[in-house]
Amino acid sequence: MKIMIRRSPDVGLSIYVPKKDLEEPIVESEYETLWGGWIKIANGWVLDLPEMASDTPLPITISARKRGEDRDDR
Repeated sequence: MKIMIRRSPDVGLSIYVPKKDLEEPIVESEYETLWGGWIKIANGWVLDLPEMASDTPLPITISARKRGEDRDDR
């Protein structure tokens, strides 16, 4: 799915999913640089992000993959 990742002074890192009209803060990530690992957002979704350079500028629109519904990473 296409998502936009951005940084804001109020929330920190957050994602926006246009097709779901969903905006949620990122609450946990596998890697500090985000890229190539998973992120967890406030609603409980876990998304796998593509590998990118650690200095990739934000905001950015990317393709991410949502992990299976049967997995509970909370």
